[in-house]
Amino acid sequence: MEIQYNAEEQAFREEVRQFLKDKLPKDVAEKVRAGKRLTKDDMLRWHYALNEQGWLAQHWPKEYGGTGWGPIQRHIFEEEAAAAGAPGILPFGVSMVAPVIIRFGTEEQKQRYLPRILTMEDWWCQGYSEPGAGSDLASLKTRAVRDGDHYVVNGQKTWTTLGQHANMIFCLVRTNPDVKPQEGISFLLIDMDTPGITVRPIITLDGEHEVNEVFFEDVRVPVENLVGEENKGWTCAKYLLTYERTGIAGVGHAKHALAHLKSVASRQQKNGRPLIEDPLFRSRIAQVEIDLMALEITNLRVVASAANGGVPGPESSMLKIKGTEIRQEITDLLRRAVGPYAMPFVSEALDAGYEGEPVGPEYAAPLASQYFNRRKLSIYGGSNEIQKNIISKMILGL
Repeated sequence: MEIQYNAEEQAFREEVRQFLKDKLPKDVAEKVRAGKRLTKDDMLRWHYALNEQGWLAQHWPKEYGGTGWGPIQRHIFEEEAAAAGAPGILPFGVSMVAPVIIRFGTEEQKQRYLPRILTMEDWWCQGYSEPGAGSDLASLKTRAVRDGDHYVVNGQKTWTTLGQHANMIFCLVRTNPDVKPQEGISFLLIDMDTPGITVRPIITLDGEHEVNEVFFEDVRVPVENLVGEENKGWTCAKYLLTYERTGIAGVGHAKHALAHLKSVASRQQKNGRPLIEDPLFRSRIAQVEIDLMALEITNLRVVASAANGGVPGPESSMLKIKGTEIRQEITDLLRRAVGPYAMPFVSEALDAGYEGEPVGPEYAAPLASQYFNRRKLSIYGGSNEIQKNIISKMILGL
């Protein structure tokens, strides 16, 4: 199976390649390829380069600074960016809160926040999950009580990705506890510098500070920061999650990881022969490649439908399930390919400039960390078990 591109699409691919060659910071690409840690500055430099080119807001309407790209162009960009070693675009502002503001926000909110997302004056994080409300998001407890021209917010959010860098957070809060859970939720935009907000790091299994807990204690939020109607935030939440789940599929990054897997398996030896020649291991690589090809076609169908005015429904859940399973399988195969070299996990080896004693081949150093990190893919954005429930309910009516 092979996707055929017309002359215009091929020309666009060449334009993307040239841009990546000229504007993607070389040191950042080297870190991505080597599995090294990215700093805040690394992520910002790539963000600025995309914005300067006008290629940052790929899903936005052109009148707000979007690219006007169709689904094929977005697919080509993702594929080429991953192959070139580009970091993923920070999603929380561009791909998550911005579509909600464009769809449900006031004109004043659009004029204020959208330009600041493009220039990165605002670094956004997501306030959805809570200690007792993850996949069952509607059970959230964080309260927002109206007090004149403000809401007073009390509660806790968790798994807040890169919240240590953020100055803004979009939050789901409960504004009416006396109705059905989904009917009493509102969508608020909150300045992280507001008194009463505390951010506490969570160190994950791979030793990284990627996620955080965020505590709200009598935090006063202007009513003008409400997006959409009070108690109608569940509509905003579902709209945002369709974008998040579709993006988690990560076809471009999976294709790049698959190519890396083949390279590693060609260099590793088993019984005096390259591992890729082992029938069982080769079969597992073949199966994940077939699954990835099918996912790519499905992803193109979904984004094409969205480009024509549709909103992904159960399809976004399908992409989320299969995309995360494929990415997890690839990291599992990479870990298996290097055998015992995946066991010694030297956290410092993931920092640029590390000069310590290498443990095994250089390409093995980040594989344990990547394996651990990818375990979360099937949980965040709504666990895969919940996605299967959504599919059965929306398609089968169960």
